[in-house]
Amino acid sequence: MKTALSSLAVLGLLAVGTAEAGPVNRREHRQSVRIRNGVQSGELTRREAARLIGQQAHIRAEEYRYRHDDGHLGPRERADLRRDENRASRSIYRQKHDDQQKP
Repeated sequence: MKTALSSLAVLGLLAVGTAEAGPVNRREHRQSVRIRNGVQSGELTRREAARLIGQQAHIRAEEYRYRHDDGHLGPRERADLRRDENRASRSIYRQKHDDQQKP
């Protein structure tokens, strides 16, 4: 009984930690997939893809700094990351739909 309760407590703590990281990391992954698909389909040139990948790296670095500053994301930090992700998403869309073809 004690082991079942302690294992449930550990699972609960893990769920809280991943719930906080979840939306940010899922969105970063989806945007990376969009970039990869754009390169494969020819909708993105190498230069466009490199710029978009750099933008994603900047967001990941910023998230890393926020998380290691005090151990979690506060409301302002989360809002700042969301704003950066929105900007990156718009950039991906615009670059994929600008009718430039891969050379």
